[in-house]
Amino acid sequence: MKESPLSTSTRHIGHPVQRVDAGLKVTGQAHYAAEYAEPGLLHGYVVLSTIAAGRIVRIDSTAAQAFPGVVYIFTHENRPDAAYSDAKWQDETAAPGHPFRPLHSDRILFDGQPVAFVVADRFETARDAAAMITVEYETVAPHTDINLERAHSYVPPKRRTGIPAPPAPRGRPEEAYAEAAFKISADYALEGEHHNPMEMFATTVLWENDKQLTIYDKTQGSQNSQTFVCKVFGLEPDGVRVINAFVGGAFGAGLRPRHQLFLAVMASLHLKRSVRLELTRREMFYLSFRPLMLQTVSLAADANGQLQSVMHDVVSATSRFEDYQEVVVNWSGLAYRCDNVKLGYELAKLDTTTPGDMRAPGAASGLFALESAMDELAYEIGIDPLELRTRNFIHFDQNQDKQLTSKALHACYRKGATRFGWDRRQMRPGSMRDGNELVGWGMATGFWDAMVSPAKAKVRFTGNGQVVVEAAASDIGTGTYTILAQIAAEAFDVAIDQVVVQIGDSNLPKTSVEGGSWTAASTGSAVQAGCQAIVQQMLTLAQETKGSPLDGAKVEDVAIRAGRLVLITDETIGTAIADIFATKGLSSLEGDGSAGPDMLQMMKFISYTHSAVFAEVRVDAELGVVRVTRIVSAIAAGRILNPKTARSQILGGVVMGIGMALHEESMWDHRSGRIMNPNLAEYHVPAHADIDDIEVIFVDEYDDKASPLGIKGLGEIGLVGVSAAIANAIFHATGKRQRHLPITIDKIINTSTQA
Repeated sequence: MKESPLSTSTRHIGHPVQRVDAGLKVTGQAHYAAEYAEPGLLHGYVVLSTIAAGRIVRIDSTAAQAFPGVVYIFTHENRPDAAYSDAKWQDETAAPGHPFRPLHSDRILFDGQPVAFVVADRFETARDAAAMITVEYETVAPHTDINLERAHSYVPPKRRTGIPAPPAPRGRPEEAYAEAAFKISADYALEGEHHNPMEMFATTVLWENDKQLTIYDKTQGSQNSQTFVCKVFGLEPDGVRVINAFVGGAFGAGLRPRHQLFLAVMASLHLKRSVRLELTRREMFYLSFRPLMLQTVSLAADANGQLQSVMHDVVSATSRFEDYQEVVVNWSGLAYRCDNVKLGYELAKLDTTTPGDMRAPGAASGLFALESAMDELAYEIGIDPLELRTRNFIHFDQNQDKQLTSKALHACYRKGATRFGWDRRQMRPGSMRDGNELVGWGMATGFWDAMVSPAKAKVRFTGNGQVVVEAAASDIGTGTYTILAQIAAEAFDVAIDQVVVQIGDSNLPKTSVEGGSWTAASTGSAVQAGCQAIVQQMLTLAQETKGSPLDGAKVEDVAIRAGRLVLITDETIGTAIADIFATKGLSSLEGDGSAGPDMLQMMKFISYTHSAVFAEVRVDAELGVVRVTRIVSAIAAGRILNPKTARSQILGGVVMGIGMALHEESMWDHRSGRIMNPNLAEYHVPAHADIDDIEVIFVDEYDDKASPLGIKGLGEIGLVGVSAAIANAIFHATGKRQRHLPITIDKIINTSTQA
């Protein structure tokens, strides 16, 4: 893919522009949360519980307190006061319930819970002193096995904000299932997956005085962290500034403020010193995880493959103290045409930390079950799995009775299948072989919400063509810096290196947390609106000049070309921007932009991104070792701002999907309730050797309703459907149906042949 030059081209949207922050990152000039320092900075280290349920009987920190260099040790016995009410502790992405409060009491709620916080003059000192603290516990039997706790599952009494309940049943799903010619019903299970971004969670608090803190935090929303700190500690927003200029990956783990933020701020305020706390890799496993989940999907169809009944029930894990929820089953009611649908979603409380949003939360899990079941139904009927999906295609959301703003899924099917060579696939499982390897081809469909969240931006344009863009939005590795620069550079017809993007700062214009694949559509649209506001000002000023060539023109009639404000229909008619500025004695103009959901439009329309994922696996016939040798991912996501960063997003999602399918799982010792593999040696993620050929296709999709820019977002859709496509390919290769993720060698060897 040919890159657009960084400093010469003035056409940017739709081109593979290289990342504007790449140079800072590869040269080490991009500073992350744990890389800010000042003289006298103190360092913290957390002592973690070694039980999953019970209470602390006694903490002995005498030896640790006497260790040279130790400044203070915090426990539940001496923790400074903080907010009492749940509302003060709930951030903008919180689940209903009682948010976790570090060092709040002697009660232990989950394995790895912070029980003490050591602050010292050096990191090594804090770490070594922490090892000297002894804790005695009174243990109660933990409950971490969702298979045992599903008998006590319940419908959450309060919905999490932004997470709709499953729609009411429609039609007569049970009767239609019983009467149908073809049917399948199967159980699917997912083990917990843990976020493991490259950058560990960290907070550096620079203390100026009791009313002024500058906080560098690993977060997906600086303003969310700022509000949390202010509410919990009773501080004024003007005195708390949170900066997250660079974030080394997060995948949803950074949507909520994590305990290192609370502990670092608490220590800084109490000691009146600057404090840093960086969590260890082990501690990352105790922050949150994709929830353990048990699913049952029942599908029925007539002899022509038309769906007659869809039933999908889920029991998902949550903690004892919060009702964490995702959209898991709703996809089964909108993915395919069916008049008889019943969906159920319940929670089971476990003695774990609260699960958290992990890339494509809900959809990645729910669509693994649905798309696996669709493959099973195709074999039950005896038709091609892709054909079954196309026969049940629908351009309407039956759940919400709304029209779709666009749906280019047919193009995804067609182009993905052609590129993959799907027409050469032999239907019978085990019929394709290469030497000692069984070859399998599988496919699945992906869906994700295309949303616009409230966002504001400020744009400043100078007479010499320099542009400054400001918004609080985060860049978690997705390319936010770059796409915002592209939007502004295109609006003013300047080179990318003439645009300065300032984001990741709570002092900047308000945006939502970076998540849900809405940042490009939301903050990008706000930046576009800010640019348009400046163009309007220029036009107004130009028209104040007698005999202006732009008299009578409206803002939608003009554009900036080569330093001139001109008519779009005839670029020879216009006026030089330098003349406009000079005539009015201006050095710059500023424009405020905002974006958000169109509430009137949302009453009639709804928007989704779509994908078709095709996977090839090769399975060693004797050893059961699986290799994913090819993935073709065809994506319909509206307008693509930057094919290079967009492709990068999909590649990352596919790799995570391979991890979900074959590698990643929490290993719980249900006797102790402890996670037994909280490290990258025993918790497997895909390595370079696990990744082969991945091809990404973006299909053309015009959508003037999804967002002002016509874009839909890409962060999640690249992951959705990948695990199901791989599982379906493994069945095609082996004749053994795998319904429990991850699909490890032992499951392949021990599963009986079903074809």
